[in-house]
Amino acid sequence: MGNTLLMATGAQGGGNAIGQFIPLILIIVVFYFFMIRPQMKKSKDQKKFRENIAKGDKIVTIGGIHGKIVEVQEKTFIIEVEGGHKLKIEKSAVSMDSSTMIGADQK
Repeated sequence: MGNTLLMATGAQGGGNAIGQFIPLILIIVVFYFFMIRPQMKKSKDQKKFRENIAKGDKIVTIGGIHGKIVEVQEKTFIIEVEGGHKLKIEKSAVSMDSSTMIGADQK
């Protein structure tokens, strides 16, 4: 009878340990779906946007400079800003399409 009681107690302890990890697993799943996955999607969309920029597109850099693409190179853009000045910027410095920002301001 002592062995039966010991085995039953051991089985309950093992089940209890799994029950303790379920909230932790749920928290990880929630973080993935509400924080990590959307950030990965946003990053992927932004990379795709930067690859599709062509000559003549109006852009805004992460520093807030507005300009028009004059030349597209492998890793950089040459943009023309107000006053006819040209700047060479990294592709990673492009934040958004100028028309997207204007549309967001009107809403």
